[in-house]
Amino acid sequence: MGAGGRPLAAAAHDKGDASERATGWFGYLESELEFPFTARCTERRAISPLLVGDEVEVVSMAPAEECSHEMFVMIRWEHGGLGVPLSQLEPSGNSARTKVAVADWRYWVGQGYQF
Repeated sequence: MGAGGRPLAAAAHDKGDASERATGWFGYLESELEFPFTARCTERRAISPLLVGDEVEVVSMAPAEECSHEMFVMIRWEHGGLGVPLSQLEPSGNSARTKVAVADWRYWVGQGYQF
């Protein structure tokens, strides 16, 4: 079961190897997220410059080759785009489809699953 007790997206099944799970999640998120959208940072990560509470505009998925171990999205940043972990973001005021897809990813990560 996924976020909100819904059945988790087919992409999230813990079947196949790491590459297949990464490809499945990338495809699911790429098709469900409605870009651009606004999101708020909910947790500090050492690999990201975002601070808790920062609000950003998410413009696309990061290139697929950057998402082989974790899902990253591109945000507007000072000198162009910057890739940040999707798991540290929560959509604000966006489409239900975007919110559900991000919630699915965050739930999957929160359960300790990985590629």
